[in-house]
Amino acid sequence: REIFPEGSFERRGHFEDAKGNGIALVVPPKNGVALEIQGDGKAHRHVITDELKELEDIKDTEFTIMSPISYFGRKRNGKNARYLYAMVFDLDGVGMPQLRDTLHQMNKDIIPKATFVVNSGTGLHLYYVLTEPIPMYPHNQKILKELKYALTRQIWNRFTSSIREPQMQGILQGFRVVGTGTKLGKEYPVVAYRYGGAVELEKLFDYIPDSNGEQQRIQALMRKSRLSLAEAKEKYPDWYERRVVKKERRGRWTVKRDLYDWWLHRIADEIRVGHRFYGIMTLAIYAKKCGIDEEELRHDAFALIKPYDDMSVEDINRFTKDDVVCALEMFNEDYVTFPRDDIAKISGLTMPVNKRNWRKQKDHLEIARAIRDIGVRQKGKKDWRDGNGRHNAEWEVYRWRQQHPEGRKADCIRDTGLSKPTVYKWWDSEPPAVWQEDGHMVARVRPSQALSDLLVEALKKDGD
Repeated sequence: REIFPEGSFERRGHFEDAKGNGIALVVPPKNGVALEIQGDGKAHRHVITDELKELEDIKDTEFTIMSPISYFGRKRNGKNARYLYAMVFDLDGVGMPQLRDTLHQMNKDIIPKATFVVNSGTGLHLYYVLTEPIPMYPHNQKILKELKYALTRQIWNRFTSSIREPQMQGILQGFRVVGTGTKLGKEYPVVAYRYGGAVELEKLFDYIPDSNGEQQRIQALMRKSRLSLAEAKEKYPDWYERRVVKKERRGRWTVKRDLYDWWLHRIADEIRVGHRFYGIMTLAIYAKKCGIDEEELRHDAFALIKPYDDMSVEDINRFTKDDVVCALEMFNEDYVTFPRDDIAKISGLTMPVNKRNWRKQKDHLEIARAIRDIGVRQKGKKDWRDGNGRHNAEWEVYRWRQQHPEGRKADCIRDTGLSKPTVYKWWDSEPPAVWQEDGHMVARVRPSQALSDLLVEALKKDGD
């Protein structure tokens, strides 16, 4: 009730209130085996109305999260978000020294004083309850996201956490509900302690350093003018008709699955503790973006549980099935435009940009091809394809497996450029009898065929 005062939500059954509601996400209990998930293994949503009676249904659950946000409908996404009632910061790597220093920095006004300090079982959740809820207009969400990133860098420092690199979280992030279970189990519930009072959003800006221009940049975002809906209707009638009247989605294209395979490979090999949840969360985003089937996504995500859990250096930092189930909530069309820079921040991985020097793709390729043709003439060739005889796909897969005995199919697809069906087709095949090497046919002996027959067949095909 402290976060959501009476009247924040719609009264149960009173749709005429036309207000948003809270949404709690409950993850099914464990079955003991990571890949054996109860039911469909998906989190269940509970809509919280103004009476808060639904909290009784979830208070004894093992893993339930909720955002300090009201939503229209049943989906926890930015499009449906109505009001933000609090800003919450997750602080991991907190032992007794870090806890003492966190409270010390709050008392000395080094970092803002939290309204509530919550023991999440393995860390702290710092709740800053706002004096006035903030409307979650798209432009406001962008400002709040940047504000949260900036404040995270101040709150998460070498004295408040034993983990060196801050873990960035979006403004829509959910947190374990007070009274429900922590990672340590239901017998160790999430507990909240009142510490300070409600805070004004503007006061939080004072804790962002102005020496590097970050404070000024976020404040400039706040001052940035936006078209009202009436102005947009007059200036962009076609857009208004499609997006507002007909409620059409923003257009987008489906990306090749190479992006998904590339990201799956990266989060399997490069992810670090503190970013594992967000690695799978962004994998779900890319799966939707690339048109990957949900079943394949879930298989790939749950296969990461064991290697991710093996990274844990302490029992309190285990990676579980619950983390995967929550992360897969991002397999949603509403998140396919999640910004590249945000993915880099929350995953802790660099996101290289395909640089074209600000040219359109058509112009960039025209220049690239011209440079290629000049190089071809300098080498005395008639065509850039000279000497580029294609290798037999069967041989490509076989040779790659010889060079990478521990390699995976996804790695082979990425390295060879062959399609997924092709790699899967030849993955377990015997060494090919005849293949093409540097433009020439080469024979390989199989027990069932005589060497002379293979050579004759190769010479005929090569025309030599």
